[in-house]
Amino acid sequence: MAVSSANSVDLGAAMVTAPTALADWVVILPVALPILGGAILLMVRHQVRLHAWMAVVVAAATLAATTALLGRVIAEGALVMTMGRWLPPFGISFNADALGATFALTATFVTLLGALFAIRDIDGTGRRYGFYPFLLLMLAGVNGSFLTGDLFNLYVWFEVFVISSFGLLVLGSEQRQIDGATKYAVLNLVATTVFLIATGALYGTLGTLNMADIANKVGAARETGPLMTIATLLLLAFGMKAAAFPLNFWLPASYHTPRIVTSALFGGLLTKVGIYALLRSMMVLFPLERIVLSELIAWVAGATMVLGIMGALAQSDLRRIVGFVVVSGIGVMLAGLALGSPLGLAGTVLYAVHSILIMTALYLLVGLMHEAGGSYSLHDVAGLYRAHPMLAAIAFALVLAAAGLPPLSGLWPKVVLVKASLDAGMWWLAIAILVSGILTTVALARVFALAFWRDRPEGSPAGDDGAATQLGGGYAILAGLLVPAVWIGVYPEPVLQLAQLAAAGLTDPSAYLEAVFPLGPGS
Repeated sequence: MAVSSANSVDLGAAMVTAPTALADWVVILPVALPILGGAILLMVRHQVRLHAWMAVVVAAATLAATTALLGRVIAEGALVMTMGRWLPPFGISFNADALGATFALTATFVTLLGALFAIRDIDGTGRRYGFYPFLLLMLAGVNGSFLTGDLFNLYVWFEVFVISSFGLLVLGSEQRQIDGATKYAVLNLVATTVFLIATGALYGTLGTLNMADIANKVGAARETGPLMTIATLLLLAFGMKAAAFPLNFWLPASYHTPRIVTSALFGGLLTKVGIYALLRSMMVLFPLERIVLSELIAWVAGATMVLGIMGALAQSDLRRIVGFVVVSGIGVMLAGLALGSPLGLAGTVLYAVHSILIMTALYLLVGLMHEAGGSYSLHDVAGLYRAHPMLAAIAFALVLAAAGLPPLSGLWPKVVLVKASLDAGMWWLAIAILVSGILTTVALARVFALAFWRDRPEGSPAGDDGAATQLGGGYAILAGLLVPAVWIGVYPEPVLQLAQLAAAGLTDPSAYLEAVFPLGPGS
């Protein structure tokens, strides 16, 4: 039937009418590739011998995509791609800026190394139960969280990586895994429920869940809407996800139960999604509410970093010790959010990159120490320096990095955060950062002294003193994580500039908003 031109509808105001440039697909490739890879692995689920190398290829392709994405973001600014041809805020957007692209690149890098480590750590049974599909889907959820421009879509990506991580956590069905998974699931269920309540309240207040649209509309609704309540709920939900005090007990109670490569990826990646969500929501969506909450965030940061590392001092299980070190690092990152200054936020971003690398490496180190010493207990592991000097050298470097000592990557973010704290007049927060660094040095030096320098007690598990060749692959993975850590420590300028670029996008999100709405709000 013919349609009169007088009744034709101009779709240009609501839909993308021009074809998407091929280069712009790089925005969603960090999410699409792992999902596609996970689906393919499920289709060839009976060919488990292929899973490991197929997953490595997919992770490598995703790393190439995130590298290209970060390069374009640095060169061109924030990039946006909207699904379904509907223009924002109606279509769901993927927005890549310096913050999200940096986190996605670092997360994909450690996932690739984790997939390589899993070749030696995950047996045939674990592969048949779906380790590698779960791993790729977890990466998709993590990268989706870093790149989404829609608050409800952030909730969806949270669920994707939580469900995938739950599958990884229970892989093996041992009693301790079920116990750890129960604690992990309950606390994450509470956090996601609070997040969903806040999301519903925000939609009821503003009528939109597009992050850029929220940022544009939140000012007009501040007098009439319950924005402080919503911001507080988001702080609670994301703080639980990040394992901030006082709701941090679930992490060391669950991260020590799965295979060590799973613990490594959890410790390196999952809590950083909570930090990212806090940075994005508090700085871009609720900047004035963050100012009101800043003192509370600062006290939570101080308690998390100091009490977290004190928990490490009280442990004898190597995996639990590293879990508490992860918790303490969350407090350091929250300090930058509490300050809210460009320098403080740059310190948080830089520390997050460092933490993704080093926390992953620490868990993998613990796995190699278990192989060499026969136990995860500090009461039993000893004499590793004499039997495995290369392992001792790597452990010493990781102790320096985690404690924030030169010449590794942990030094500069703490220097930046201490300076930002002093500039803001929050001397007590600077002291908390320094005290947590000292206690981290003590906690990890204790591990090094007992496990490497002490002679092995009689009757303790012997481990495998001749395992140097078996540990060689693990050494290579740890070296891959240490290389960027050394580079950041020795030559921090490029990564610090990138962190400053990410921080500038948080303190002044105008470029991010203009990338979504190039013609202004409501365009």
